[in-house]
Amino acid sequence: MPPQSKNVTPARPKKKAYARAGVDVDLGNLVKRRIQARVKGTHGPEVLGKVGGFGGLFAPNFSGLREPVLVASVDGVGTKLKIAFALNRHDTVGADLVNHCVNDIAVLGARPLFFLDYIGAEKLEPRVFDQLLSGFTRACRLAGCALIGGETAQMPGMYRKGEYDLAGCIVGVVDRAKMIDGSRIKRGDVILGLSSNGLHTNGYSLARQILFEKMRLTPESKIPGIKHSLGTELLRVHRNFQPLLTKIPAGTIHGLAHITGGGLVDNLPRVLPKNCDALIDTQSWTVPSIFKIIEAKGKVNRTEMYQVFNMGIGMVAIVAESEARKVLSILKAKRIGLIENGTGKTRLRF
Repeated sequence: MPPQSKNVTPARPKKKAYARAGVDVDLGNLVKRRIQARVKGTHGPEVLGKVGGFGGLFAPNFSGLREPVLVASVDGVGTKLKIAFALNRHDTVGADLVNHCVNDIAVLGARPLFFLDYIGAEKLEPRVFDQLLSGFTRACRLAGCALIGGETAQMPGMYRKGEYDLAGCIVGVVDRAKMIDGSRIKRGDVILGLSSNGLHTNGYSLARQILFEKMRLTPESKIPGIKHSLGTELLRVHRNFQPLLTKIPAGTIHGLAHITGGGLVDNLPRVLPKNCDALIDTQSWTVPSIFKIIEAKGKVNRTEMYQVFNMGIGMVAIVAESEARKVLSILKAKRIGLIENGTGKTRLRF
């Protein structure tokens, strides 16, 4: 009598040693292969080569520029990532990173050319990676900026479970004759403020301490004066001001400041001549409720609030008095101050 056949379950492939140590190379390769179509959506004819090479290739077209100057910047999102972890939502911080970098070079009059990202994670989660990439590519398309490369590093033991860090590098170009460097700022110039969309990407360490530790709120909490849940409010995307700025005729703007970490107190002096001060009338715009809550409940000194947070002003443009009304209308900005003689400082008037 022949032996009876038995249903034998095939043995599962043995996990590779590196994967057992926490780094799944095969999973990383699979996830990266999926990004091709999405990333190519940000590419124009200037992008050469394929996605996933050792370096991104970009052949710039500098026609129309008499003396092109490259402008580069690198930045991160900071502890705003903690809110993304808590809500398990990751597309907004991807857009934050791109927009922050775009604004940093826009203050010099530069238009973005290409962007590269870095993701360092405890473990590569395909769903999280997909959301981050969605944010990167959406923001790059809106900024007219090619996403030409990046790096994803799996580093068990470096991060807490489920956490990651982000960094981005951007390169843009400006014609040297049209570069905005603050040298034309003079006494009597008007300071215009473009509204922010909440905290943007700065001050989250202090905000989290006050809102979550001291007030014992949660991301789901509803607060009077704020339409959304607290978590949704804190994840509002950092505005990209560059498209609006391109509508202003060259030479009109004397100086620009991106109001990020350091607030109005520390960022305006970065573009001021040494013989000028920026006098800011803090009553000239309505400070969003989220900042008022942080100040009141955290008992934070008023001046420190304007050094930590943007307080509702995400970008500042400095123009001649004769141009102020026209530029104010185009930028949908508010007149928030004046340039006076001084020593290169921001002075706040409460």
